[in-house]
Amino acid sequence: MHENRTIYPKRKTQMYQQLQELPKKYKVVALIKMKKVRSTQILPLRKILKDDVQFVSIKDKVAQKALEQVDVPGIKEMIGEFTGQCMLMFTNMSPFKLNVLLAKNKVMMAARGGDIASIDIVVPAKNTGIAPGPMLTEFKEAGIPTKIDQGTIWIAKDSTPVLKGEGINEKLASILGKLDIKPVEAGISLFVALEDGLKYAEEEMVIDVEKIREEFGLAHQQAVSLSIEAAYITADNISQILSKAAQSARSVSIESGYMTDETKGQVLQKADAQARAVAGQAKDYTPA
Repeated sequence: MHENRTIYPKRKTQMYQQLQELPKKYKVVALIKMKKVRSTQILPLRKILKDDVQFVSIKDKVAQKALEQVDVPGIKEMIGEFTGQCMLMFTNMSPFKLNVLLAKNKVMMAARGGDIASIDIVVPAKNTGIAPGPMLTEFKEAGIPTKIDQGTIWIAKDSTPVLKGEGINEKLASILGKLDIKPVEAGISLFVALEDGLKYAEEEMVIDVEKIREEFGLAHQQAVSLSIEAAYITADNISQILSKAAQSARSVSIESGYMTDETKGQVLQKADAQARAVAGQAKDYTPA
């Protein structure tokens, strides 16, 4: 007769306990999918974010059972996203800020067959230290010129076998690995996040920081221009408003012929120019 299990592996028990406690401790729960994510990407992030983010690798069934018992608004709606290999991140940081930090901490990775080059792959001329043999054919097939010197394969000149955005085949990936060339930029982005009961999808958390910075800069510039035009004084624009007012006053003074210590020179120059113009017209005047 089948009996219900009463003893579970220590790792699963610890995960179960963590997933019941952490959603209550932190206000943000974020999920990342581990498809095409390598451990070498996660380790640096753990170190960088260790004071702000708690990482938990999950198994869907254990996570589901644990979070079903947690009384946190919206948490149960996340359970359906636990497909494949996943990792949960618990933090008090805004999911938008967290996603920006993840984007800033991309790393260059060794290529695998089928990867897309993130940069133009430049193979510099140098001694590879590789003994001649089958590798010569692989270099040739990859379009990398070589020669044999002092018993090793030398790359004869700089070459660019793959441009940014092009695919990397398995043979070239193997060569690049031996040459310690890492042409694939790898990053992690949030798949879904929950903050104070609000659920955010992946596309909602993507922020173009540079674009937003430019938009804020433009908005600020337009606001300053409008405040100056409307003579709405603030600590930031008072000098510009006073300068504009002084310039306008000088223009009115000159136009009206009202002399002051600042405008008398320009007023007299204008009067002189007008007198010369009248004199010229009088000189050319011929009575009918």
